[in-house]
Amino acid sequence: MIHIYCDGGCSGNQSEINIGGWGTVLVYKEHIKELKGGTVNTTNNRMELTALIEGLRAIQNVDISVSVYSDSAYIVNCFHQKWHVNWQKNGWRNSKKEPVENQDLWVELLQLVQRHPQVLFFKVKGHLDVNHTAEIKKWHAKFINDYGIQMPFERYLTGIQYNNRADQLANEAIDALRSGLGEGTKD
Repeated sequence: MIHIYCDGGCSGNQSEINIGGWGTVLVYKEHIKELKGGTVNTTNNRMELTALIEGLRAIQNVDISVSVYSDSAYIVNCFHQKWHVNWQKNGWRNSKKEPVENQDLWVELLQLVQRHPQVLFFKVKGHLDVNHTAEIKKWHAKFINDYGIQMPFERYLTGIQYNNRADQLANEAIDALRSGLGEGTKD
């Protein structure tokens, strides 16, 4: 199984001019691959989706199962609650009969997910400090309760570190774009 830890962010989200970044960490046995990128004039949700899409695109062996760890309820709930099934059935309209936001990315994501025999989605608490053991133990217990998986604490802690790294990669991409645009520089 390949594990994907992904995160997206947007500096100035909901503003007219903003900068978004995404980061992904793929883990397969002892192999680790990091990816990052970004764009301007985007949204946080688009960057969350892009992080996962880029992670799935990077997997060359489509005969392998994938587990996705994301702090995005938008992504995880879509798959757990099967929102995408109704969206497609309703001509890409949501429950309010409005066009589904980010349809272009959802279509691509669904195509990538269907290439694999199994893709599991897990919601994780983002931005946890690995030095606060009591806090991590609380979220570890919630993860076990939510998913019924007896994941050892050390494995969960490693996952938190990978998730934090995905967040760091997204922020690095934002910073690189900001530098390229001349923002944040002092004369």
